[in-house]
Amino acid sequence: MKLIIQIPCYNEAGTLPVTLKALPRKVRGFDRVEWLIINDGSDDNTADVAKKHGVDHIVNFKKNRGLAEVFMAGLDACISHGADVIVNTDADNQYCADDIPALIQPILEGKADYVIGARPIAEIKHFSLVKKLLQKFGSYVVRRVSKTDIPDAPSGFRAISRDAALKLNVFNSYTYTLETIIQAGRKNMAITWIPIRINEDLRPSRLVKSVPMYIKKSIITIVRIFVVYEPFVFFINIGLFLFLCGTAIGIRFIYFFTTGFGQGHVQSLILSSILMVIGFMFILAALIVDLLAVNRKLMEDIQYRIRKMQHERTGKK
Repeated sequence: MKLIIQIPCYNEAGTLPVTLKALPRKVRGFDRVEWLIINDGSDDNTADVAKKHGVDHIVNFKKNRGLAEVFMAGLDACISHGADVIVNTDADNQYCADDIPALIQPILEGKADYVIGARPIAEIKHFSLVKKLLQKFGSYVVRRVSKTDIPDAPSGFRAISRDAALKLNVFNSYTYTLETIIQAGRKNMAITWIPIRINEDLRPSRLVKSVPMYIKKSIITIVRIFVVYEPFVFFINIGLFLFLCGTAIGIRFIYFFTTGFGQGHVQSLILSSILMVIGFMFILAALIVDLLAVNRKLMEDIQYRIRKMQHERTGKK
């Protein structure tokens, strides 16, 4: 059994040594524990620091690609290097590495495919009130869409089985955290969480450059997730709302028309017609996107089978 701990890195030469120093080289249940970093087009000497501190595998990108793409590249590299379980952590030493054995235990026991480390959000001093509220709201949306009970969806400290990693995809370019949980839930993976500890803050968050930007991107991410993974519900609700509004206004016009006062309410008839037509179009769109969602599931299943065969062939060689 092999465990690979992956760390996405972008200009982390200053914090990476602290993170690596805390990582284990031996974990109960595994014959080998290896480290892998994904150097996301760093301008500093992140890769050299990683080599100096004994990192086993380095994936180098010439240009910064963003956290989501880097996370997926790391999973693919870990699988290629024979990982049975993958642990993802941050290069800023945010998460307590001593919790790694507890994080992977549900996978070793066969109780889970995907485990999320849940931080004590309310107790994190360097998180602003706005960030705490947005993280709670984001986690609530993810729980609803994914039908899971994960309390800290934005957490990057997570353990993933080999088979689960082969099934994951990320379409969001901003972050992988929310979307992969939703996929895991919708693909009927066994997903769970454990409480974890955190370390002192070594540097400001790279994802949160400013509160307004964080609010904007968080809202966009949440809305996009809902549209992608609940397209039928999203479009049918809008369609029914507009159609019913148009119907109500139309009934109002009919009432005035039958009582002899319809001439002064022609605008209501026009508005009613517009709303009903737009609403009907949204209802049709809901049916179409529902069919597309079925097609996406079939394509993802084919992709999983192809990935699995490719990595099995690579392993045999």
